[in-house]
Amino acid sequence: MGLKNGSGLRVCEINSNDFYKIDLIINNKDYETYILVDGKVAWHDAIQQGSMAYLSLKNVTKEYHSGEVTIKALSGVNLEIEEGELCVIVGPSGAGKTTLLNILGGMDCCTGGEVVLDGEHIEKYDRKALTTYRRDTVGFVFQFYNLVQNLTALENVELASQICKDPLPPKDVLIQVGLGERLSNFPAQLSGGEQQRVAIARALAKNPKLMLCDEPTGALDYQTGKQVLKLLQDTCRKTGMTVIIITHNSALAPMADRVVHVKNGTVASVELNAKPMPIEEIEW
Repeated sequence: MGLKNGSGLRVCEINSNDFYKIDLIINNKDYETYILVDGKVAWHDAIQQGSMAYLSLKNVTKEYHSGEVTIKALSGVNLEIEEGELCVIVGPSGAGKTTLLNILGGMDCCTGGEVVLDGEHIEKYDRKALTTYRRDTVGFVFQFYNLVQNLTALENVELASQICKDPLPPKDVLIQVGLGERLSNFPAQLSGGEQQRVAIARALAKNPKLMLCDEPTGALDYQTGKQVLKLLQDTCRKTGMTVIIITHNSALAPMADRVVHVKNGTVASVELNAKPMPIEEIEW
C-alpha cells in the first residue's frame, strides 16, 4: 500500500492513468480525504483517530430551502488547516466556496457537522457568541472594499479596532501595508489597490486568529492584484496568522501551503506545497 509515517499519513505512487483509483480511495468509508504531495496521493485517517488540527471541518453540510425545494450548498465537507498556513480554496462559480467561507467566518451556520477552531466548536455557538467570534477572532477581506466613504483611511481602520478586545495600533498597521502617506485620505481619493490595502489593514488591526479573503483581487488589475496577494502572503509568513483565500483562479495555487479544490459542494482534493512560491514568481 506504500509508505506510512508516524502521523497516520499513508502515501502511494499514482500515475495519470490511475484516476479511477483516486475515486476508490475517496469513496472508501475509512478515509475521508486525499492529499496530493509531490506527485503522490496520500490519505489521512486523522478524522477517525480524533487528532485535532487548528481549524477542522468534519462532515459539514449546508442546505437552503425554497418552498419544497432543498438546495445542498455543501455536502459532507471534511477539511483540516494548520495554524499559520496560507490556504487557497479554488473552484468554479457555484462550487460552494463562499458558503464555506461564510461558515468559517460565523456569518452563516452549517446544517450539520462540526466546525472547530483552536478547540472551540463554532457550530454550537448561539447568535451572541457568533457575534463575539466575528468581532474578535476573524478578519474579513472582500472583493469590494466596503469602506465608509466619509471616513479617512485611518478612521476606517480605527473603526474596526474600537470594537475588538486586543487590537493593533491602526496607524502602525496602515504603515505596515504601505499607506503611511495616505492616512488622511478618503476612499474616493485612493486607487482600487490602495482601498483594498485599507480593507486589509482594517482586518489586520483586529489582530485576528483567522483571516478570510473572498476574491480579494477580483476588482483589481493584474499588477495591483499581485501586490495585494503579496501583502497577504507576507502577512501570513511574518505574523504566523492563518490566512484563507477564496478564488476561482487556480493559477494562484503554488503560492499556498495548502490548496483545497472545491467542486459541487464537496472537497474534491487537497494539495500540500512543500515549497510555496512567492507570488512575484507566478504568472497567469
